Amino acid sequence: MNWERIESLDTLDKIVEESKQSPVIIFKHSTSCSISAMALNRLERSWNQDEMREVRPYYLDLISHRDVSDAVAAKFGIMHQSPQILLIKNGDCVYDESHMGISYQNLKSGVAA
Repeated sequence: MNWERIESLDTLDKIVEESKQSPVIIFKHSTSCSISAMALNRLERSWNQDEMREVRPYYLDLISHRDVSDAVAAKFGIMHQSPQILLIKNGDCVYDESHMGISYQNLKSGVAA
């Protein structure tokens, strides 16, 4: 996967605007959590670039950027979880899941909806 890193609050405005043209995902990752590492690994192994070519994946290291993680939760009205994946379309979070509920197939269905 070609992750775009989120390292500043300014990136959130970019994501909202970008999501008006094509879907965006945000993966909130705790670098110190084995469940987060497992969920990330499962997503990356399942990712099919041909199926998801219009989707822009963003990666947020929430240990290094907790302020940004808090801003993501506030901006999209989603309770903070770790790990967590959010699907953003037209400026709104239309799907979110956490922990072992993170599934490529469910994410793909959300993109298609």
